[in-house]
Amino acid sequence: MTTTSATPVAEATTASPATAPLLDEQICFALYAASRALTARYRELLEPLGLTYPQYLVMLVLWEQGPTGVSALGERLHLDSGTLSPLLRRLDAQGLVTRARGGRDERAVTVSLTPAGDDLRGLAARIPESICAATGLRPADIADLTETLGTVADSVRAASS
Repeated sequence: MTTTSATPVAEATTASPATAPLLDEQICFALYAASRALTARYRELLEPLGLTYPQYLVMLVLWEQGPTGVSALGERLHLDSGTLSPLLRRLDAQGLVTRARGGRDERAVTVSLTPAGDDLRGLAARIPESICAATGLRPADIADLTETLGTVADSVRAASS
């Protein structure tokens, strides 16, 4: 008598509803639900500053690094130029950043904070504390989770390459 073992593909196509993956056991759903909840909380905190969440991320990079090239911003935030360019145009229109073409390379654009953009840093200073409180986690736990999620993101990007 010979036995054959089913391949994972065969098992997946013949799985009964009782053995199908459960939503609440999926890492993707846990990350999605947490991301939506956090983004909603950020939206509430950022509205008085006149910033969207992606704009806030750009401002964080500029507050941290100072003048930064558009390509470096895109790399740091994992955003393509099609997403980043309109976002930067809106920040420029709000008077929070300036964009200047490079001297030697006209294609290179550097983004810098205006005085108004730099002043916004003080108003945004309490946002991380508010987010920490909203999570119910201690700062050390948030630091550990942030590191773990960074590792997950790097691993998934590497597996997709």
